[in-house]
Amino acid sequence: MAKPPIFIDNLQYANYSPALFDEMAAAGLSAVHVTICYHENFRQTVENIITWNRHIAAHPHRLMFGRTAADVHAAHSSGRTAIFYGLQNCSPIEDDIGLIEILHQLGVRFMQLSYNNQSLLATGCYEAEDPGLTRFGRQAIREMNRVGLVVDMSHSSERSSFEAIECSSRPITITHANPSWWHPARRNKSHELIEALTDAGGMIGFSLYPHHLKKGSGCLLADFAEMVAVAAERYGVHALGIGSDLCQDQPDSVVEWMRNGRWSIERDFGEGSAAQPGFPPQPNWFEGIKDFPNIAVGLAEVGFSADEIADIMGLNWLRFYEQNFGATAQGETTG
Repeated sequence: MAKPPIFIDNLQYANYSPALFDEMAAAGLSAVHVTICYHENFRQTVENIITWNRHIAAHPHRLMFGRTAADVHAAHSSGRTAIFYGLQNCSPIEDDIGLIEILHQLGVRFMQLSYNNQSLLATGCYEAEDPGLTRFGRQAIREMNRVGLVVDMSHSSERSSFEAIECSSRPITITHANPSWWHPARRNKSHELIEALTDAGGMIGFSLYPHHLKKGSGCLLADFAEMVAVAAERYGVHALGIGSDLCQDQPDSVVEWMRNGRWSIERDFGEGSAAQPGFPPQPNWFEGIKDFPNIAVGLAEVGFSADEIADIMGLNWLRFYEQNFGATAQGETTG
């Protein structure tokens, strides 16, 4: 009997429960990168880590800690899911560069330099002006490179993202976004940016969040799969993965927290319109974690080979983990 493939979803923010952990197992997910911060400071992020540590301790038959690529292999062999922690903002490092290493020691493996707005490190994709990386941002990238904390530019601006690619001695990532040539959205990325990212050894994870999809909630699996096929022609299969951006079972109050945090008194609706302030419905072929294997079906239908599907569904992320989660000696580069 053939071993099941290694599936990795490299970005989720679901309202996790035993039922969703069972869905991870049913979907064959060997690893999931979970969001543990949007606007939280260091102490609040540590509290979120404690919550997740308790999830993993309470469900040892379903979950295990994800720290290295070897953990993905261990999870796959044992039928569990390795949980990798990630930050969608740099707020947990506050104004202290030393907290980068501490967060990595606590299990964090990805950090966005900004979340829509200007941060101490970089410009967000919703700002009218785009001055790019700050001095602190360049210092932070060097420290992230050293300890093995991956730079994520999913919610950052165009100039900041180009500068992060240039500044980083290690490949960076956009964990959850789609090409703007397929669907124009503020959070989707230009051809030129994706090309620069992938030419430098970085990866993009394609998003299933409806505001990032052509036709929104009505996006067909065939539409999504065709987009991946064109991206493979442009950037190469080995630079592509899935970062679903799935917010399963979250109440609408959570999306307001994601958009507003503590920085706005007014309600900021962000992506989508003010007439639809909550979470949009997912496409019917990807309503939840259990539907992750449907993506592989769609990829097969547009002509991807079995090996190419295995790469996009998980092995590309696994190779990225192998190369980028470890520390480097001071002054050493891996680019």
